[in-house]
Amino acid sequence: MKLVDTHAHIHMKHFNNDREEIIRKFQEENVEFIVNVGTNMIDSKKCVELSNKYKKIYSSVGVHPHDSKDVSKDYLQYLEKLSKNRKVVAIGEIGLDYFRNFSPREIQQRVFTEQLLLAKEIKLPIIVHIRDAYEDAYNILESFGPFEKGGVIHSFSADAEWALKFVKLGFYLGISGPVTYKKNEQLREVVKLVGEHNILSETDCPYLPPHPYRGKRNEPSYVKYVVEKINDIIDYDVSEVLFENAKELFGVNI
Repeated sequence: MKLVDTHAHIHMKHFNNDREEIIRKFQEENVEFIVNVGTNMIDSKKCVELSNKYKKIYSSVGVHPHDSKDVSKDYLQYLEKLSKNRKVVAIGEIGLDYFRNFSPREIQQRVFTEQLLLAKEIKLPIIVHIRDAYEDAYNILESFGPFEKGGVIHSFSADAEWALKFVKLGFYLGISGPVTYKKNEQLREVVKLVGEHNILSETDCPYLPPHPYRGKRNEPSYVKYVVEKINDIIDYDVSEVLFENAKELFGVNI
């Protein structure tokens, strides 16, 4: 299988003791490339630096809804500067999170909207985080009209109705470890409904480890468990399709 992890955070402290070893494993585990995703300004810089160092690592830059309240006045200019690096393939992760509300909702919405404008201006796809905010996020995205470069709804967790709405807007759905969880029949139904041409494989490592690693640290090579479950749902090996989906969205030529 050709594996791609389209949403990882291996720059985070969880990997400080074995990051090099994790990256070396990409070759033996058939991980063709990963997208290492930024969540704030400092974080995004680290992502770019890491992607510059390793051939199989690409990066995205952006401000997560949790960090929206902390943006500086010139944060968009800083993101735009980072985005000019050849290994930056997306703006993200950006979006809305009403589950924790670490930033006030109105600030989340403003910063999300500003970053969407930036992504449109510089012609990069977007990586969208949504938690307990699907209606507001959808309405904002719909109001922008088509995104020329597309995007992905990261770690999709809503029902089939929302899945179809986002696919019709032109977005991929990011499928991660929860698709392997015994009780998550809703997500497996979503995968079956939208099909392999509308999804991306991801881990969100170090978070959301798949079965059989629940309760442990997640890592990019565990994306194989996500792909294997998708294969079971759709009833054939879709790894090549998911690989091509990721290359197309992020403009990766390998």
